Amino acid sequence: MTEAAPIRVSEIFGPTIQGEGALIGVPTVFVRTGGCDYRCSWCDSLHAVDSAFRETWAPMTPDAIMAEIEKLSGGRPLLVSLSGGNPAIQPLGEVIRLGHTRGYGFALETQGSVAKDWFSELDMLVLSPKPPSSGMEVDWAAFDACIAAGQGADMVMKIVIFDETDYDWARKVAGRYPQLPLFLQPGNHTPPPPGDDAARVDQDGLDARMRWLVDHVTQDGWFEARVLPQLHVALWGNKRGV
Repeated sequence: MTEAAPIRVSEIFGPTIQGEGALIGVPTVFVRTGGCDYRCSWCDSLHAVDSAFRETWAPMTPDAIMAEIEKLSGGRPLLVSLSGGNPAIQPLGEVIRLGHTRGYGFALETQGSVAKDWFSELDMLVLSPKPPSSGMEVDWAAFDACIAAGQGADMVMKIVIFDETDYDWARKVAGRYPQLPLFLQPGNHTPPPPGDDAARVDQDGLDARMRWLVDHVTQDGWFEARVLPQLHVALWGNKRGV
């Protein structure tokens, strides 16, 4: 039997609540992997993205990851959120299979740049294409491949909105993928430096952008979109591990 490839893990924490998107409020243990094929201008998790922090990413086996999840959850099966960075670049299939045998559910969020055959084994696949404000350009062929790979999992799309250009872009993307339930959220324009999770959040600014986004959606009659805040940011700011 071939030994499983190690998984680069930035942090494992919880239980807490999922702070955004379709599973907002659900009790969750987070597995944040290290490494990303994107570098978004407003990234709020550079400690799991920038290779300068690579030495802080622990190589872990699927068994070790599951042991930590079970320790944190007290052995009570709950939702495990696989995030990053881009968790799709890590070999997470065996973690999902192990967890399922023990009653855990798995959700993964990715920008949709790398498709993996184990996407179909997820309970939920969250595809989050990055808007123009990120400075990244979406490869739609790769995104379509992620949708194809995720058949069998519940799939939703989440788009972060910072400005009018992002909003107009999101409307076009929604028209391209009407089959995907859509969640919109105002972006955090005060993300933390990698080593300072006490960095101040402009909550008033986030609230104003939330109202702006809700007004836009309702005035345009874009009733297929659901607008939600980043609940964890509202509760804890930029603090890590919550």
